Amino acid sequence: MSRRLGTRMLESAVHELFDSRAESRIYLFLLRHEGALGEEVIRGTRLHPSTVRELLSRMYEARVVARRKLKTDSIGKNPYLYSAVPPLVLLRRRAKILERRLNLVAAYGSRQDPGVPCVRIWIQEEAAE
Repeated sequence: MSRRLGTRMLESAVHELFDSRAESRIYLFLLRHEGALGEEVIRGTRLHPSTVRELLSRMYEARVVARRKLKTDSIGKNPYLYSAVPPLVLLRRRAKILERRLNLVAAYGSRQDPGVPCVRIWIQEEAAE
C-alpha cells in the first residue's frame, strides 16, 4: 500500500470520529506536529483563521485537544500551544458514546416487540499481548 493511500485511509477513518472535515484536519495536524501554535495550525491546515480558532476552542472544551499557555516577552496575549489527545483516549470515548446510542436503540426495539429480550451492547477492547 502506498504512503499516500495509507494517509487517505487514515484521514477518512479520523473524519468518521468528528463532526466536520475541518475538525479532523486540525486533529490530524496536531497528531503529526505535537505542540503547535494556533498560527501554525492555520498555515498547516490551510483553513480560514477564524474557523481554526473557533474549532480549537470547541475541541478544547470537548477535550479532544489539550492546550497550555506559553509565556512570551512580547506585548499582547500569550499564545496557546495545542496538542491532540492520544488516539486511544479519543477512541475509548467515542466507543462509550456509540455503546450508549446502540443500547438506546436496542431498548426501544424491545419495547416495540415485548417478546424479544432486550440486549446489552458493549465494545470490548482487546488485551495487549
